[in-house]
Amino acid sequence: MKLPPVVILAGGFATRLYPLTRNIPKSMVEIAGKPFIHYQLLMLKKNGISDVLLCIGNLGYRIKDYVGDGSKWEIKVMYSYDGDKQLGTGGAIKNALPGLPSVFFIIYGDSYLNVDFGKVLKQFKNINKLAILTIYHNRNNFDRSNVTFKNGEILKYSKVQSHGMEYIDYGLSVLNKEVFNHWPDGVAFDLGDVYKKLILSKELGVFEATQRFYEIGSPKGLEEFKEYISSIRTG
Repeated sequence: MKLPPVVILAGGFATRLYPLTRNIPKSMVEIAGKPFIHYQLLMLKKNGISDVLLCIGNLGYRIKDYVGDGSKWEIKVMYSYDGDKQLGTGGAIKNALPGLPSVFFIIYGDSYLNVDFGKVLKQFKNINKLAILTIYHNRNNFDRSNVTFKNGEILKYSKVQSHGMEYIDYGLSVLNKEVFNHWPDGVAFDLGDVYKKLILSKELGVFEATQRFYEIGSPKGLEEFKEYISSIRTG
């Protein structure tokens, strides 16, 4: 079974990593001599992903110059540009919709995930909802928790509040295009706000990941991923 394409959100400014990211996007930060996106594409290939759409913005040409058409990883890579202004994570996906099928995965440009994408897709198909979000019982360990999850249901999602929250957005979701029908074109908005609306309409399902995530969006996360890479053999 061919898996849907993966949208990688890689258009941000990565200010938390300054000055490291002053002249390169976060995806191009080097770990053990190779840019982070190299490891990310290897991860996707091992998961059976054959198509990727990179949403790029700030310094995005650096990513395209390195990745090209993705043939080095035996993945077909396409691109969607934010344009003259930042569109946010939600707006970037809305902008990319013409190049996507009805169902697709979304991951963040700084995430490395030890999860079975095929199982997440199977869960999405079984629940008959417009979207599914992977979560992890984080307990504020690896980053600030931002999801309230009880009795098999996501009750709250917040990027600014963590009090009483033990779960975190793991960094992988599956969405149906219909999710964006009522969101405006060419306007910046956040994917988190999309999730909040889906929660209210009971259209956001859940998949609970069991292995920790890695991210390079913060200095601490970057160091942890460097340690992880040094502990495993990579291509």
